Amino acid sequence: MPGTTHTSLSRIRLGSRDRTYERCNLATVERMLQHVSESIPDIHTFHRLLDTSIVDIVDQDLIIPDTTTAYFEIDEPDEDAQEFAGRLYAPLRRRGHSKEGRDNQPQVIIALAVSRDGMPVRSWVLPGDTADVTTVARIKDDLRAWRLGRCLFVGDAGMYSAENLAELSRGLGRYILAVPMRRVRDIEAAVLTRPGRYKQVADNLQVKEVWVGDGERRKRYVLCLNPQEAERERTRRQQLLVELDAELARLEQREDDHPKAACTLMSSRRYGRYLSADWRGRPQLDAAKVKATEKFDGKFVVISNDDTLSAEDIALGYKAGWIIESCFRRLKQTGLQVRPMFHWTARRIEAHVKLCVLALQIQRAAEIRCQLPWARIAHTLGALKAVRYRCEGRAIVQRTKISAELSATLKTLGISAPKQLLAVEEPPPAAAAA
Repeated sequence: MPGTTHTSLSRIRLGSRDRTYERCNLATVERMLQHVSESIPDIHTFHRLLDTSIVDIVDQDLIIPDTTTAYFEIDEPDEDAQEFAGRLYAPLRRRGHSKEGRDNQPQVIIALAVSRDGMPVRSWVLPGDTADVTTVARIKDDLRAWRLGRCLFVGDAGMYSAENLAELSRGLGRYILAVPMRRVRDIEAAVLTRPGRYKQVADNLQVKEVWVGDGERRKRYVLCLNPQEAERERTRRQQLLVELDAELARLEQREDDHPKAACTLMSSRRYGRYLSADWRGRPQLDAAKVKATEKFDGKFVVISNDDTLSAEDIALGYKAGWIIESCFRRLKQTGLQVRPMFHWTARRIEAHVKLCVLALQIQRAAEIRCQLPWARIAHTLGALKAVRYRCEGRAIVQRTKISAELSATLKTLGISAPKQLLAVEEPPPAAAAA
């Protein structure tokens, strides 16, 4: 039909507001960010209210905080604090250790506290040179006021050190950390060799609890086994040993006493762990090293100082850490687009991040209710459009037909279906007379 246009119903604005939306430009967005900057406490309150409204579908017994970095497309870091609306903003854009490999660019630290179901319950924007272990005290204080339940810091093996464990104990209190198995003496000496049966937790997860030491210095390790991963690692190792035998056979055919290829094999990260030097200084397959490697197949070790958690909960709590990593990936790499950032003032940087986290929270609320990924939910909702057309001089806005799948999605989300006829605009008197 001539003069007919299709518009997503979620974006339509009628009358003068529609024309204002069409003229939306950078100045409008900046004014919006300024309003958000003045309303940061209200956004925190809204986060809390939104989370309370879905308390029936969100498990808040376990809160997982973690941090990530977001770099800026500029070269100059912030030096001075800024005051706005009676609040002092610390300089946020600072150079520090980047988790994205951008150590040469200023960045900010984005901290999230996520429930067991992946629902963000609080967010922080911190200076880019803030260390992970120094953020836990602030996170603990803020979450204590909300009374959200148990708060656990879940970290990978890169966080494991005596200093970090002490800082985490003083700051957050409870933690679950992965242990670098090949660098910690207790793992090979006591944990991997400790007899005992594994407990079945899931199809691909078995756990065994191991205590090492006595008194206040005792440590609680949880040895986790993935049988499927163990089988894959054995298969890969067998293929690697076949390749290594072929390399050693070719090396034996060379007449040089110590060819350069021998040094390359010995220093190789792929083959070196299975080799040792013979009486000529040439590499040879070491059966003892191969056997020692088999002890690590499909296994990982986590440590925790929370004695109230069972070994099963510790293992599942560590594996739940992928949830917050998924949240960070959404913030950076999907439609939320926290990057690139070109903001200069600290208040607008914080407002930008808070809006992205709020959008993430709405996405997760929809996913938890529908038990579907957001991409499918957005595709289903995108079928609902508003059609604008003219008939006898009148401007009419009408929605498209609602399918059964779309109707079920709206009902699950608690959204009432819009009426069939959205708006009718009568023609101006002069046009009607003509």
